[in-house]
Amino acid sequence: MSKRILIVDDAAFMRMMIKDILSKNGFDVVGEAQDGAQAVELYKEHTPDLVTMDITMPEMDGLTALKKIKEINPSAKVIMCSAMGQQAMVIDAIQAGAKDFIVKPFQADRVIEAIQKALD
Repeated sequence: MSKRILIVDDAAFMRMMIKDILSKNGFDVVGEAQDGAQAVELYKEHTPDLVTMDITMPEMDGLTALKKIKEINPSAKVIMCSAMGQQAMVIDAIQAGAKDFIVKPFQADRVIEAIQKALD
């Protein structure tokens, strides 16, 4: 059975890029959210195997959403997505339970590597 993934990013273009990479590699994208609040709701609804989460978003940022998802499911697997220069936030995210992080612009092989590592 293919792994079910929730994509969270406020930029539709970034969601499309990740979705394309995942679909081509046999993953099932169960939902897309454009902010952290939506991500938490979709997580409850779909219980995906993994979440890719942007750090900087309106409404609720990725760090807050990560913590809320971890409250719902302490074993949730979340990979943070960040632009360059967000190292401090990435460290906070890893301490809050993120499995890994990928840097934008995305490189397909790095995205797949991070996801497979997190799912193992």
